[in-house]
Amino acid sequence: QVQLVESGGGLVQAGGSLNLSCTASGTILRGNAMGWYRQTPGNQRELVATSTSGGRINYGDSVKGRFAISRNGNTVYLEMISLKPEDTAVYYCNHKNPFGYDYWGQGTQVTVSS
Repeated sequence: QVQLVESGGGLVQAGGSLNLSCTASGTILRGNAMGWYRQTPGNQRELVATSTSGGRINYGDSVKGRFAISRNGNTVYLEMISLKPEDTAVYYCNHKNPFGYDYWGQGTQVTVSS
């Protein structure tokens, strides 16, 4: 089992910035990936950014150039700049073990006002 604890998020004006962090604990296997997904009501959860333990990073198209993911051991960070109202969503931390099993955080709300 893996537990994920998220922090950060909140309300910001368009053009502003926010930071999220997430720490994993429990049975952490080598070869995992951690990252962030987001979801709005009525829509599927979409990729924001992921980082593997080997250093490979992947971003969703809508956040490239504005969001940056970084990782320090079992903690993953998301720096978000130039935020837009369409970035408003619940952001979920994700940990994928090397067998492809997903663990999810409880979600943190990010609201960008216009």
